[in-house]
Amino acid sequence: MAEAGLDDQPVVPVFFLSDSTGISAETMGNALLIQFPDLRFDRTLFPFITTVQEAQRVVEVLDAAMDGPVTPLVFITAADDTVRDELVKTRAPVIDFFALHMDRVEAVLGQRGLHEAARLHGVGDIRNYNDRMAAVEFTIEHDDGQSLRVLEKSDVILIAPSRCGKTPTSMYLALQHGLFVANYPLVDEDLESTDLPRPLLDFADRCVGLSTTVERLSRVRNERRPGSRYASAEQCRWELRRAAALYEAHRIPAIDSSARSVEEMATLIVQSLKRNRKRDR
Repeated sequence: MAEAGLDDQPVVPVFFLSDSTGISAETMGNALLIQFPDLRFDRTLFPFITTVQEAQRVVEVLDAAMDGPVTPLVFITAADDTVRDELVKTRAPVIDFFALHMDRVEAVLGQRGLHEAARLHGVGDIRNYNDRMAAVEFTIEHDDGQSLRVLEKSDVILIAPSRCGKTPTSMYLALQHGLFVANYPLVDEDLESTDLPRPLLDFADRCVGLSTTVERLSRVRNERRPGSRYASAEQCRWELRRAAALYEAHRIPAIDSSARSVEEMATLIVQSLKRNRKRDR
């Protein structure tokens, strides 16, 4: 008898609830769900639940899901007590990240927290927020080699052949970590030798290389330019091989974007920066 495929598995409804953006609920909830690769999940986000009335409407949706064929999962990070107290009235099973950990943190610190929404992803720290927005502006200006102006301000310069994941990784680093990121596409002329492209000569210590597999790169490029030389496996293989030689020649750390998420790549880059700063002290 043939084994049942993933498509034959029942879909588990998953709800992420928050009185802010819901980023924390999704991040922590998905960190748990990824441990169940044989299950399928239908994810729904309810952000910015800020009143009891809104919470009651969400509870109606959750209770309706409880009457379905598969028991749903509910992840909550609401900090506001009145909103959270209303949400947990649902008949659906709830994983309340805020309540699970806040009591313990308050006990250790010996005082009660604010229990206010929008503290994690809001603009409460104006300086931090403005720094992140400045990083985003810099990164947009320096995307895909569009500008080589004031590269000395960059914290990181991502280099790679086209379509290896430079732009999403750059934007994530800017938005989440406040880093000034430039990214530079390695074109045929750059790859004919193992010399660093001229604009990057003084910034080798800030460069991080990205790579991928020939199959993945060809597939992604074919979506953009079907049947072109640019998307051919031969061209992709040549570019990736030459890029790897360039990285090795200049001892540039390289990350395989085919095997890691943007979040994982960003974490590796941030850790690499921290190690470099410690060595420079």
